Amino acid sequence: MGRKVTLATCSLNQWAMDFEGNSKRILESIEIAKKKNAAYRLGSELEICGYGCYDHFYEGDTLLHSFEVLAMLLQSPVTQDIICDVGMPIMHKNVLYNCRVIFLNKKILLIRPKMQLCNDGNYREERWFTRWMKPRQVEEYFLPRMISSITGQKTVPFGDAVLSTRDTCIGSETCEELWAPSSSHIAQSLDGVEIFTNASGSHFSLRKAYVRVDLVKSATAKCGGIYLFANQKGCDGDRVYYDGCSMIAINGSFVVQGSQFSLDEVEVLTATLDLEDVRSYRGNFASRARAAAQSEPYPRVMADFSLSKDDDIFLPSYEPVEWRYHSPEEEISYGPACWLWDYLRRSGQGGFFLPLSGGIDSSSTACIVASMCHLVCQAVDNGNPQVLTDVRRIVGDPDYVPQNPKELAGRIFVTCYMASENSSEVTRNRAQQLAEQIGSCHQSIQIDTAVSAVIGIFTAVTAVVPKFKVHGGSPRENLALQNVQARLRMVLAYLFAQLTLWAQGRPGGLLVLGSSNVDESLRGYMTKYDCSSADINPIGGISKTDLRAFIRFCVDKFGFTALKEIYDAPPTAELEPLAEGQIAQTDEEDMGMSYEELSIYGRLRKMMKCGPYSMFCKLIHTWKNTCSPAQVAVKVKHFFRSYSINRHKMTTLTPSFHAENYSPDDNRFDLRQFLYNVAWTWQFRAIDKQVDALEKNKSTPNTEEPATTPQHGSGPTN
Repeated sequence: MGRKVTLATCSLNQWAMDFEGNSKRILESIEIAKKKNAAYRLGSELEICGYGCYDHFYEGDTLLHSFEVLAMLLQSPVTQDIICDVGMPIMHKNVLYNCRVIFLNKKILLIRPKMQLCNDGNYREERWFTRWMKPRQVEEYFLPRMISSITGQKTVPFGDAVLSTRDTCIGSETCEELWAPSSSHIAQSLDGVEIFTNASGSHFSLRKAYVRVDLVKSATAKCGGIYLFANQKGCDGDRVYYDGCSMIAINGSFVVQGSQFSLDEVEVLTATLDLEDVRSYRGNFASRARAAAQSEPYPRVMADFSLSKDDDIFLPSYEPVEWRYHSPEEEISYGPACWLWDYLRRSGQGGFFLPLSGGIDSSSTACIVASMCHLVCQAVDNGNPQVLTDVRRIVGDPDYVPQNPKELAGRIFVTCYMASENSSEVTRNRAQQLAEQIGSCHQSIQIDTAVSAVIGIFTAVTAVVPKFKVHGGSPRENLALQNVQARLRMVLAYLFAQLTLWAQGRPGGLLVLGSSNVDESLRGYMTKYDCSSADINPIGGISKTDLRAFIRFCVDKFGFTALKEIYDAPPTAELEPLAEGQIAQTDEEDMGMSYEELSIYGRLRKMMKCGPYSMFCKLIHTWKNTCSPAQVAVKVKHFFRSYSINRHKMTTLTPSFHAENYSPDDNRFDLRQFLYNVAWTWQFRAIDKQVDALEKNKSTPNTEEPATTPQHGSGPTN
């Protein structure tokens, strides 16, 4: 009697609506799984059409082409003699469901719709899909003729069922069902399901990986059993990056860990596991046995197939592995780099153009491109044919082989220091040194002629000459003169991006990279349509605090010593006149708050769902040792005024790599109005009342129980 099963889970770099490429990657993964002797292959959520089709899910064409791919898979000899589990949208009784289609040898065994939809953060699944709301029930699904003619089936089971083979029982979850409080695997385990599968479309966020790991570990530790987790990888055409991390676990231990950041389009993980380990593990829990004895049964779909073989006694079984996590600095280095590579190769452009100012933000963007070049060279050295094909097409040379990351950067990365009369030699030199160490094709230009021409047009019409504040100008004049410089840099960036390769006799253009961080976006500390306006922004979802740590990381990781001076320099926009050749303007002074404070405001506003009053109530405790309640009130009011005045800028924010859960991205992550009553009269009055009450309490002596000795943390702000 067989007892050992070999199972496969996959991470595929699928692309929304790329049915041709998606189907090829699915077939390749099945072929690899079979070569590794797997009897069951699990793919990621909606892998046939791609997870990020969004409103394309409304289109009948998306369903039609998904079925066409399914028909091709059913007929392929590659899919024979292995249970294949693929994801696609299916309409049943005029209702659209996010489904798993499980088939074997040209027969569909089960269509299992998703039972819990994700509808928060970046997810809007309920916009297109309806969850299956009939637990432990199945209905008959009438197959389209194109499928029926292949399978010989008119109808197949559709609903919440489990799959029984000759030797075990398999239950399906889809992404959110693992995260939900009433996860399907709990009830399934009580009904004897021994293998759980989860097809996921889970995107990357900084410091998020441990959550998935803990959920899978907890599921198998509590319920016993084998858990296969398959997650999409790569940029499928949007702001988010799907970071793989497919895994296989048994009884609370991991046996296989997939890569989180990789340029490989197809990754297949397999493990050989002993079913008797599941049975003996569960047999030790009397409480589980009592619960299982009275559990409601699931409909079972029978498959005349065995995952194990009779002669499997000599097959080696699993050994537990310790999960390795990336540090946040590594996540910043690899995640946006993989996202940039996917965007570059799929956009058909010839490289990147970056205005490099010599500050932390633009230097961070440059370092991420450098990290991408390292990953590309590493993939080529490892024999990845797809990466080599892509890089040859990007540089326009069919025989090109990158020699090293620095040489590759010289082919696909152009940086430019755009100086004005307000720029210092210090930042010019920093930009030059970093560009040399990265290997980018670097330029340094002077924009004063263009600035003077634009201001000259205004002066010719109005007969007045605007002045900087230091020259006696008003705040409006001062701001307008800064904005002219910033916006002209954007115009010049696109001009150079469009024509630089043309000037070199190469085809294509360059993608303009942005370099505004998440904190500046939240505060609105940017000029609308300036260099923050770009094609894509790899750091737009990352905080200044994390970027500073990333800069330190890059000094050690890549040997970019020019970053040491950049790290130590105060952040500055360099848009106001210098004071005796030295920088007179700093970002934090301009903003009226520190970057550390901005991160706190951002997390409270978005992640903790705080309005002005709730934020004040929390911060009087957090900052009780450094600020009085009145000072906290001033800070909170200043933040919300600044945020609301500048919220309109989020409507034109450059598409940014999603990394931080307090991102103000207005596209779909942080949905709020962009026209506010910036006085916040009602909210600020509520704060003022509390400040008055706290101050009154402070001035009133406590006669009930006087303290004999000072107590740490005492006072009205506790």
